[in-house]
Amino acid sequence: MLGTLLVVVGATYAAYRLAPEPMFNLAIKAQRRAAGLTLKEVTVDEHRVPYLEGGQGETLLLLHGFGADKDNWTPIARFLTPHYRVIVPDLPGFGDSSQRNEASYKLDPQLDRIAEFARAVGVTRCHVGGNSMGAYFAAMLAARSPELVQSLWLLAPAGAAGAEPSELLELVGQGDNLLLIDSETKGKRLASLIFTKAPFVPKEFQKLWLQRAIRHCAFNTKIFQELFSDPVLLDARVSGLATPTFIVWGDDDRILHVSGAHALKKLIPNAKLRVMPAMGHCPMLERPRETAADFLSFHQRGL
Repeated sequence: MLGTLLVVVGATYAAYRLAPEPMFNLAIKAQRRAAGLTLKEVTVDEHRVPYLEGGQGETLLLLHGFGADKDNWTPIARFLTPHYRVIVPDLPGFGDSSQRNEASYKLDPQLDRIAEFARAVGVTRCHVGGNSMGAYFAAMLAARSPELVQSLWLLAPAGAAGAEPSELLELVGQGDNLLLIDSETKGKRLASLIFTKAPFVPKEFQKLWLQRAIRHCAFNTKIFQELFSDPVLLDARVSGLATPTFIVWGDDDRILHVSGAHALKKLIPNAKLRVMPAMGHCPMLERPRETAADFLSFHQRGL
């Protein structure tokens, strides 16, 4: 029995070292399965858009951040699918979705695509959550299409005017944009800023993530320039927004300074704020159980 176990462990370790990508894909599939998520696909504005869907109840649409993908939400999804129909797309231009050089990825074209995606998957009204760029899109979508957005869950959204400059934004201002990963060194520097206590990821899987980020660098550069070279700030559109909103921010966020949380709360009359202690930029990855519990509590208190 022990000999058989050692053979299995040895074979698994060898597969991990010699063929990490298949093992990585198996791990992702297992995590999706544990969360009750199924991979599906639709076409939106000539973009192939893969998405994850699972659970039942009112719809919760989740939007990832810049350079990320749908699986940024998989760790937290298992706490949400018992309560909601969870839908998580690869936003057009990111992840496994289409990248079209002739397309524009400015704010309004992307909002058009998100609204079209919602229609394509049969959603007429939903809760919308997002992290970073995804939270920025979520808030802007609510301002533009209040009939679609039932409530907002904003995890460290980009675009809050009046916030103090973060470590990342200071680096961007110096011409060192860590979001545009063109080397393993740059990717590791970004990862060191994202988390206060990073979740465990095997080294070979980390290398795969870095390699994928490097492959997408040129297109991410195009999107960044179109979206953020002359950004539309949240203040311009969400001031006075009536949508019930739960703002979440880590007190140790080095990507977007936590002062943005207080600036944003002043703009939205019906907003609640939770500043998470010892937390970085991605609460849904760093402490998914706690982050989900806070969200469920917000909804249980009534919108």
